[in-house]
Amino acid sequence: MRENTLRTSDDFEIDRTSRRKLLGAAAVAGGGFLAGCIHQSGSETEAQTTPSQTADENSVLIVFFSRTENTQAVAEIIQQEVGGDLFEVLPAEPYPVDYDTLVSQVDEENEAGYTPPLQCPVENIGAYDTVFFGAPTWDMQLPPPMKTFLSEHDLSGKTVVPFNTNGGYGVGSSFQTIEDRCPDADVREGFSTQGGLERDGVYLAIKDDRRGEVRAEVTDWLQRIQM
Repeated sequence: MRENTLRTSDDFEIDRTSRRKLLGAAAVAGGGFLAGCIHQSGSETEAQTTPSQTADENSVLIVFFSRTENTQAVAEIIQQEVGGDLFEVLPAEPYPVDYDTLVSQVDEENEAGYTPPLQCPVENIGAYDTVFFGAPTWDMQLPPPMKTFLSEHDLSGKTVVPFNTNGGYGVGSSFQTIEDRCPDADVREGFSTQGGLERDGVYLAIKDDRRGEVRAEVTDWLQRIQM
């Protein structure tokens, strides 16, 4: 990684221990989350404003990879606007908490084209017609675990809707990578917004007033792309 920097907006939680324990409950489905890689955390989460939906009811899946919950926050907002199921992408081996170690590892993975194994797949991906696909910008690219997801799940014939959080550097090649890896999908205009920046000690940024601002941005985007 050049200059030893990972340009990421959606970074590490300060304490991952409690989250890892919660992931042990992955066989239990939470409201709006799929059984498997369900997600629970201590983030500022708004009450869901619509009843939990199943794939049979609206066939929308919201896939996300999140570190300090900025991308998670956008995923939750999307769910509140369009319904659907949330699925958190989790690498089988968690990334290191130390920032410099993370930077080095992600750089090596990108250089080698390595895609890390995941904790669990979406077993019934064929049941979904629309897949929202969200991640932070890492090293100006799509994070390696999201590349793994695209290699392991066939999104052909589906509507794929990218979304992104970043530290002010933009999406990099992330959206192009999604298009390249989903040649037989209808890839819509993506959404991007600024989240945190771990390098500067800014972690969860999409909260309080900022969460309201991002909600308005998401609503405008969804209307524009007619979702």
